[in-house]
Amino acid sequence: MQFSRRSFGKTFALAVGGLPLWYAESQEAADAKPPGPNDRPGIALVGCGGRGTGVGKEATRFGEMRAVCDVDEKHLERAVNTFAKDGKKPDKVTDFRKLMERDDIQVIVNGTPDHWHTLVNLAAAKAKKDVYSEKPLTLTIDEGRRLVRAVRENKVVLQTGTQQRSDAKFRLACELVRNERIGKLKTITVWLPAGLRGGPFPSSPVPPGLNWDYWQGQAPQVDYVKERCHVTFRYWLEYSGGTITDWGAHHNDIAFWATGMKGPAEVEARALIEPVPGGYTAFSEYEVLFTYSNGVRHFIKTTKDDNIFGGVVNKEGQRNGIRFEGENGWIWVRRGAIEASDEAILTTPLPAGAERLPVSNDHMGNFFACVRSRQSPICDVETGHRSASECHLAQIALRLGKKLRWDAESEKFVGDHAAEANRWVAREMRKPYDYSYVG
Repeated sequence: MQFSRRSFGKTFALAVGGLPLWYAESQEAADAKPPGPNDRPGIALVGCGGRGTGVGKEATRFGEMRAVCDVDEKHLERAVNTFAKDGKKPDKVTDFRKLMERDDIQVIVNGTPDHWHTLVNLAAAKAKKDVYSEKPLTLTIDEGRRLVRAVRENKVVLQTGTQQRSDAKFRLACELVRNERIGKLKTITVWLPAGLRGGPFPSSPVPPGLNWDYWQGQAPQVDYVKERCHVTFRYWLEYSGGTITDWGAHHNDIAFWATGMKGPAEVEARALIEPVPGGYTAFSEYEVLFTYSNGVRHFIKTTKDDNIFGGVVNKEGQRNGIRFEGENGWIWVRRGAIEASDEAILTTPLPAGAERLPVSNDHMGNFFACVRSRQSPICDVETGHRSASECHLAQIALRLGKKLRWDAESEKFVGDHAAEANRWVAREMRKPYDYSYVG
């Protein structure tokens, strides 16, 4: 059969789901399969909002949901009914520390807002319970360093919920980049959706059943504002970091994976528009530039045509994904698709001896496989910490509006403006919700 170059590309995508056959056949993973009835660990879900409930459902393929925990009674009641099984409902808990005392719970699924991730994860590690934690892994870089230490000391398994690490298209892109299929890597561009920009927002009475003080946790105490809580918490720097730590935690993790490095050497950033006074505090539109010690430049952009730092403007209209550009071509990858400047970049098999990356095709399955084997999961605590750190570096640069130098080994800013920037590596935590809260 004769194919034109264009028709071959279409047929190829339809035939093997956008993956080269040579690659699809080599991607067998040691992910966990649904276990038998006597091999299902006890699970507790902390944070029962939409995303928390979603990952909780994924976890119940491999274990039994024995308890659910939330500070909002509506979320808690909904979760109890969602995870009811054979007429039996999981226990309702409002203080996650109580879960750590239970011998019938071996796994914690952490679906809390970002500013609660670390304390829940630390408590689980100290209780020697394995953890599946939503991304970004931490609110600050210092939290990540503490969490890495606790996980290692207590020998628990922690999987960060950056599930693109378990997607073959993203893994293929990273392997091709590492093996210089596009030549020497020059530029990475991550496109993210713009965040919300709104306000000012009025305060209002706390809804019945919500423990607003507990929900705020380590963050400064403020009057209740509907837009601060639940889904839109991520657009407030007090609790999260905007789209840099939301979608950015996924896409920058893939960029980080492709470089094989511990972090950038320099970062600079500019906000394209300022937040509305009294409204969301995270920047909604911005551009960031990381520069690595090997000269690779890594951009983060929220709009197609802004070009503050001189990066290549994406003429293909590619949005919400990662573009790798090398001396000999480019690769573009997003959820559901991978493209290249030449089809041969994707369709030519890697040679024997090429650098290959760990394989997982089921992020939750990979976690439970590692719970059994005690091996490191595809996105372990160190990886989750380093990926989150890139997002936090971007936010610090946006706050300060200055070019900063970063020492990835010591995890400190150095050089000009270092003292000012290092103050943001950690944040003051409101008592009693500081590290002492979990011992």
